[in-house]
Amino acid sequence: MATSPEHVDSREDLAAFVRFLHRSHAEEGCSWENADLPSFLEALAAWISDADGWYGNNGRELPADGDWRFFARALRAASVYE
Repeated sequence: MATSPEHVDSREDLAAFVRFLHRSHAEEGCSWENADLPSFLEALAAWISDADGWYGNNGRELPADGDWRFFARALRAASVYE
């Protein structure tokens, strides 16, 4: 099970990681810095904008080949998917 971004190497791993985050929030969401959806989405947008800083601080390069459209489609689809 993907419980860390470092273990996400496939679409299935990504889905498992999102499920892990969902369970984490259900069990200990009150301890999350951004526990409600509006603050979570704002923090997500901020981190995406500043991701090159995180990568640089951790001695890594921001992946140039990220599938940004896939992630954007997934986020949008989650607002209407049953």
